[in-house]
Amino acid sequence: MKEGKVKNIICQVYPGSIGEEAGIAVGDKLIAINGQYIEDIIEYKYCLAEEYLEVEIEKPNGEAWILEIDKGYDDDLGIEFDNPILTHMRSCQNKCIFCFIDQLPKGMRESLYFKDDDSRLSFLHGNYITLTNMREEDIKKIIQYRISPINVSVHTTNGELRKRMLNNRFADNILDILKRLVENDITVNCQIVLCPGVNDGEELDNTLRDLAALGKGVESVAVVPVGITQYRQGLPQLKAFDKETAAAAIDQVNRWQSFFRYDKKSSFVYISDEFYILADREFPSVEDYEGFPQLENGVGMVAKLERDFLNYLSRLPQGLKVNKRVTIVTGTLAYPFINSLAKKLEGAVHGLKVKVLGVKNQFFGGHVSVSGLLTGQDVLRELSAVDAGDCIIIPESMLKSGEEIFLDDFTVSDLQQRLDARIVVSPVDGRKLIQKILYK
Repeated sequence: MKEGKVKNIICQVYPGSIGEEAGIAVGDKLIAINGQYIEDIIEYKYCLAEEYLEVEIEKPNGEAWILEIDKGYDDDLGIEFDNPILTHMRSCQNKCIFCFIDQLPKGMRESLYFKDDDSRLSFLHGNYITLTNMREEDIKKIIQYRISPINVSVHTTNGELRKRMLNNRFADNILDILKRLVENDITVNCQIVLCPGVNDGEELDNTLRDLAALGKGVESVAVVPVGITQYRQGLPQLKAFDKETAAAAIDQVNRWQSFFRYDKKSSFVYISDEFYILADREFPSVEDYEGFPQLENGVGMVAKLERDFLNYLSRLPQGLKVNKRVTIVTGTLAYPFINSLAKKLEGAVHGLKVKVLGVKNQFFGGHVSVSGLLTGQDVLRELSAVDAGDCIIIPESMLKSGEEIFLDDFTVSDLQQRLDARIVVSPVDGRKLIQKILYK
């Protein structure tokens, strides 16, 4: 990259930070660190790991400064950028047959329609990427800068099938890229969106066999069900999982887990909670999830929530000083589980009444029943028809990360005003859920 194209303008310098002490100010432009021009956040983080830095800064008047900085290995400069030093976020070039974004109606939050497929975001935020838009220089950069772990949406290792599933003629070389990454000590976590009659059955067997053959570099694989909304007009026909097909998928993954525990000393592949709920099966034990490597994929969230909830339950007071009535909002899929926890909490704490409201997703319709895809208007509709008591608890999974806003741009404040009720947002955590119920 040429120096003239650098646009890493500093928008904040934290008081008392290394950057402030070195003389960096808002409006300065970061040009290079130790002679390396900074193109994106990965290069910035990589160069920042050195204990001695020569930081080249351009002042607003065009004056160039070279700052010599000694710091600890893990110390940050304490500065932020207005771009934020991502040249551009790479969008997905695929047209996946199961893509949830293609099933969104119009009029939702604009950011929801952007399909990211960027290796930098995979490293920084855990996003899953398909690797279909990777150029040779991109692969070299992943290896050079040790961008690891990286999360990859595989779906199938059958090249011809993957091209059809992703509607991308360049999608068939997934095994070659993965092999190259793991050979260069890049750790990979994989995701398979399972579609009945497409990549399940024998195709799933072959995919798991191929991924396992790549060795320790592939750390884990998550199998999650395809999500289908009522907005699939003009899209390929897909089936949703039902009780029978969900049970078959569980049994298939269980057989592979038994093999991998013997062969790899690890379960290696994990199936998401939604399958167990659809199949009306008992969840595996907490130990079976082996540290929850695929928690963000909805794998083991129920088991972890229940463990933390019950552990904290045993430490609670037997009664409240003042009686309290609380309503917990959840999706229809998780309703039976959340309701069972609520009954246990009621039985342990005298004076507490907990109502669990399983909200039907009318906005997306179809087979969407998870809490994280509920909209504010669906929640408002259901809550308007009930006496919610002293407090309403909603899980933060319903909201945009870091903001109190639903998928349909409805905010928590909007909900409070329309209902004239107190609303508390709770992390998806058993202990914190109880704390929110009792003490907020």
